[in-house]
Amino acid sequence: MPFITQVATKQDQSVSKGIFNSVWKRVMLLSLLLVAITFLVYRPVTSLQFINYDDNVYVTRNPYVLSGLTWNNLLWSLTSLEVANWHPLTWLSHMLDCTLFGANSAAHHLVSLLLHAVNVVLVFLLLQRGTGAIGRSVFVAALFAVHPLNVESVAWVAER
Repeated sequence: MPFITQVATKQDQSVSKGIFNSVWKRVMLLSLLLVAITFLVYRPVTSLQFINYDDNVYVTRNPYVLSGLTWNNLLWSLTSLEVANWHPLTWLSHMLDCTLFGANSAAHHLVSLLLHAVNVVLVFLLLQRGTGAIGRSVFVAALFAVHPLNVESVAWVAER
C-alpha cells in the first residue's frame, strides 16, 4: 500500500503545477513561442515584391513554374538542369505556390516564412530530444530563428 500512496501523492503534486506539469507541455509551449518570435521578426517580408536577381528565373518568368503542378511540369522538374542546378523539390515547391496563390509575392514570401518557422521548431525539438536540455535548446533555436544569416532564405523567394 505505501507504493500506491506515493504514486497518488506524486500525481497530485504534478496536477498542481498546471500547464508546466509535463515536459511535453513545456516543449509544445516553447515551440509555439519560437514560431511567434519567428513570425514577429520576419513578418515584414510578406510586403516584399519579387526581385529581378533570380526570382524571375525561378518564378515570375518561368512558364513551367507559373503553370503550376502538372504531370508535364513534374517530369520537367525531375529532369531539368535549369539555372545550372538539379533541385526538383525547389521547383515543385514553387509550382505548388503558383498553383495555390498564382504570382502573388506576399504568399510566396509567407510560405518561405512558414518553412523557416518549421525549421526553427525542428532545431529546437532535435536539440531538446538529443540533449534533454530544454532551456539551452530553446535558446539555440531562438538564435537560429533570428540570426541574420537566415534572412536571405526567408526574404528572397528564389533562395528556397
